[in-house]
Amino acid sequence: MPDLQPLTFATLTDALRQLHKRTRETPLFNPVFQLAHDLSRALESGEISLTDFSSLIDELETKSLESRADRLRSLVTPQKTAVRLSDFCSETGGFEEFRKQWSHPQLHVVFTAHPTFLLCPAQSDVVAEAAGGGGGVSRTDTTRPEITLEYEHGRAMSALAHAQDARDAINASLLECAAGEWPDRWRELEPLPFRFASWVGYDMDGRTDIKWYTSIAFRLAEKAQRLERYADQLAKIDANHHLLEPLRASQRRTAASAEEFSGDLSDHADLSAASNRLTDNDERLLSLAPIISQLEEEALSVPQDKAVALKTLAAAMRADGLGMGHIHFRVNAKQLHNAIRSRIPGGASLDLGSQGGLAALRDLVRKAEPLTANFASLAVESSTAVRQFLAMAQILKHIDGDAPIRMLVAECEQPATVLAALYFAKLFGIEEKVDVSPLFETETALEHGGRFLDALLGEEAFQDYARKRGRIAIQTGFSDAGRFVGQIPASLAIERLQGRLADAMSTNSLTDVAALVFNTHGEGMGRGAHPASFKDRLEWPMSPWARRRFARAGIQLEPEASFQGGDGYLFFSTPELARATLSTIAELAPADTDPDAPTDPFYRRTDLSLDFYRAIKDHQQDHLASRTYSRAVTAFGLGLLNSTGSRVSRRQSDLSADREMSLRQIRAIPHNAILQQLGYPVNIIAGVGSAAEGNYDDIAQLLKESPRGRQIMRLVRASNALASIKTVAAYGELFNSAYWASRPYRGTEEHLSRACESLAEYLIQDDRNGVFRRLASRLRVDALKLHRLFELVPDEEPHPEREQVRRMIGVLQALRLALLQHMFLKAVSVPPFSRANDISRRDVLEMVFTLRVDEALAQMRRAFPASYPVTEDFAMHEKAQYPRTGSDSYDAIRRDFIDPIEDADGLNLRISTAIANLFGAHG
Repeated sequence: MPDLQPLTFATLTDALRQLHKRTRETPLFNPVFQLAHDLSRALESGEISLTDFSSLIDELETKSLESRADRLRSLVTPQKTAVRLSDFCSETGGFEEFRKQWSHPQLHVVFTAHPTFLLCPAQSDVVAEAAGGGGGVSRTDTTRPEITLEYEHGRAMSALAHAQDARDAINASLLECAAGEWPDRWRELEPLPFRFASWVGYDMDGRTDIKWYTSIAFRLAEKAQRLERYADQLAKIDANHHLLEPLRASQRRTAASAEEFSGDLSDHADLSAASNRLTDNDERLLSLAPIISQLEEEALSVPQDKAVALKTLAAAMRADGLGMGHIHFRVNAKQLHNAIRSRIPGGASLDLGSQGGLAALRDLVRKAEPLTANFASLAVESSTAVRQFLAMAQILKHIDGDAPIRMLVAECEQPATVLAALYFAKLFGIEEKVDVSPLFETETALEHGGRFLDALLGEEAFQDYARKRGRIAIQTGFSDAGRFVGQIPASLAIERLQGRLADAMSTNSLTDVAALVFNTHGEGMGRGAHPASFKDRLEWPMSPWARRRFARAGIQLEPEASFQGGDGYLFFSTPELARATLSTIAELAPADTDPDAPTDPFYRRTDLSLDFYRAIKDHQQDHLASRTYSRAVTAFGLGLLNSTGSRVSRRQSDLSADREMSLRQIRAIPHNAILQQLGYPVNIIAGVGSAAEGNYDDIAQLLKESPRGRQIMRLVRASNALASIKTVAAYGELFNSAYWASRPYRGTEEHLSRACESLAEYLIQDDRNGVFRRLASRLRVDALKLHRLFELVPDEEPHPEREQVRRMIGVLQALRLALLQHMFLKAVSVPPFSRANDISRRDVLEMVFTLRVDEALAQMRRAFPASYPVTEDFAMHEKAQYPRTGSDSYDAIRRDFIDPIEDADGLNLRISTAIANLFGAHG
């Protein structure tokens, strides 16, 4: 066994490097598991302790935060922000061209709250400071707060505030630049480079814990916060401005209403009182249009500096309205279907997608007459979908009458669903303020989405609606698509769908309205955000090819992208990073493209590219259909992951269900996160090598010549650089009965012989060792083909620093595998206890092996309590001689077995955080 003292990153890195050399002699040798074994022997012999592990994990956690800061800094280069801001009006063709370029959003930025709040606030702060300032990362508090919906909303509002300030800086720069270039016309400029939105508190898809009045309270709180920011901004321009008092008065009243709606309004009297105070207020500010007009008018006759400030404020009001940003409600198609059926005679058994169903829906939409509603209507409504439309109606009527609201519809796969949404929008008189946006994310939706769009845009009712709104909105998602189709096939399927939207709009003479395409994706490999550069990040979900389809049709494109939770908010976690992020996006101008650019060979040589796409997709789907892959991904349930959001992916409560857990029972982000923790992002890398088999030269040539092809290879290389098939195989060795039976062989580790014997016997029938071996074998065969392709497609942007990151991941994985062995050994060594509440000792062991550690510890502590009653605790008049002594003490059992399992599991979850940081995102 190598000398592991002192236990430092340098020591273990060197040990891992030496172990890797042995693979030349013995190809099946596993350096990661061998290092884990050596660490385990040292831990179990007492040479090193869990405290030593903790100290080393402290060091690696800090290094992982530094890696994350470096990645963030390289993406948005804060040191270049000032140059970017000063270059926005260089090489312009005149004022009209400049005004046209900056009067529409380059990007709609949506702050979503998917469960990615992996870092605690202190960790996020040190990463942001290091990324923005270029300094190092110091060790910090790792206390994780409870991640509630309110916590997520607060973080979203903080990110939005920084984004607003950054947009103000860009707008002021544009105005100052225009004033220098066109002194006679610059005051005509009304810049709108970005819009912001959020669905935090309004997303009802997949959750039932958000009350309708919670959404109202959030919207009121957002209005109060935005009014306060507007007033503060105006006060800096003119402390005595006549518009300050109406802004502040409305802010105070709105804040009071927000407080009233944030409580429990299940009592009818409380709801009535809160609602009446909101709706009876005659001084409500429901539109900023008059204030914007006054600010713009004033800016015409004041000195340039003050005029720039006034116009910057007016631009912010024009973009955001009476809220921190626009809002997105989200429901599921099934919820809409259930709601609409009761409005159609015989609707319970009607196929809504049939011609009869469509005819009935057309008739409903045509005849719908607006109905008035109030907050009592919301309180008594039982349908989730209808309740969302009622909430939108009340927000538009009583909180903000200007800002449109998005209605995202998940699993929307037929025009009837959109027509149902249009009916409810019309029924409550809000069809001119609501953008119904179908989500295309599942394999079926992407495959049939083109026909869906052709049919939907051919509907007369939808055409009338689109012209009233001035836009057609759709949403494409990378979560389920990346999980069930694979990231590369998903991206290519999504861009084809976007092209079909442009075609359908042209065919149906809808080129006079804008196309708003919302691409929901995450921050790192596995969730649709390309890691190589911000240019790649913007082009991966909305390619230049797709943008040109809209440009050539004469359609105004409004791209929209999400920044998800704790990962995405890092880009906006400080004023400096927010300015760097938005100025980078503005420089890249994702809404604009050159319609005359030459065709990328990837789209011209479809005889090659389509076969390549289909082969990768088939390979990915073979994995997903495979019992081997499903069992490996779910082998530890969700026990490798921290809880990172208020919408929690619950573990199975039934022990037997763990062996049959479906991938569909794990949400997309945890699925991606588990792949990172197991060491191999299957849904990115797998299939690319196999897809080139038999045609390596032609595929390689295409990928080299094509910008899109090179972009694909940059993603694959970035992911592969952090991947390790040996690590995947190492997890299987934990369940290898032969390993445990052999470990105390020839008299070594005699003190573990009984525990190892128990583990060996227990694991004889366990399938996980074979599952991981089969998966690793399949991944290895595909990887051999991928490396053959790599040799033919040279790396255009080498990243030698990735090898150090790879070694760090290897050390972390070895530490975790040693900790898991420690937990297994301690679990089988716990003394037997009686069965209680249908939970046996064997059940508790299985809980530990599937990392349902909290449940296992609860059962163990119940069997071996820390405190217990004694007869002296009772004030009895009658004397007793039994029992002669108190109950047996379980302190030693807790100290020697139960507490170490808990400590090891805590260290395991800290390792999860570090690995996620090194991959660049949670999931």
